[in-house]
Amino acid sequence: MIIREKLGTLTSFDIGARTIDHLCLEWFEKGKRILHKRTAQGREVILKFLKERPELQQDDVLYEDDHCLIVVQIEPCDVLVIQPKTMYEMALACYEIGNKHLPLFFQDDELLIPYEAPLHRMLQALGFQCEVQVRRLLYQLKTTVSPHAHTGSGSLFSKILQFTNASSNE
Repeated sequence: MIIREKLGTLTSFDIGARTIDHLCLEWFEKGKRILHKRTAQGREVILKFLKERPELQQDDVLYEDDHCLIVVQIEPCDVLVIQPKTMYEMALACYEIGNKHLPLFFQDDELLIPYEAPLHRMLQALGFQCEVQVRRLLYQLKTTVSPHAHTGSGSLFSKILQFTNASSNE
């Protein structure tokens, strides 16, 4: 079955007597334009999002008929969990992780990063309290990097530091 668009989220559908067939995706597959997978019940699914990246999320509905709904399920994986105690610690963690061009997720006031042993050691060496847990990576922070900067605008990190310094002086 070829799927070219998402239909909505599970909360907006009347499930009734229909079964839910999960399409299990890894966190890094959420933005794939073309993907071949099998659902939990064995249906072959081909995703073809040719116009734009789909940015699939947990509980997105991709297909419906009278008997079944095919719904996205993001699989849990090993992650590094950081609970920053201050805005400065948050800024520093985001800067260090972003400087490595790694994906960063934010859930429940925690930073989540897909687990990598070298990153874990680096963050511990920098003094961060990291914990390895199994979680779903759902809410990726969207970052943009602009190669052009206006004079005096500074980096994102310097703006965050200015903000935290201004907040602490109040």
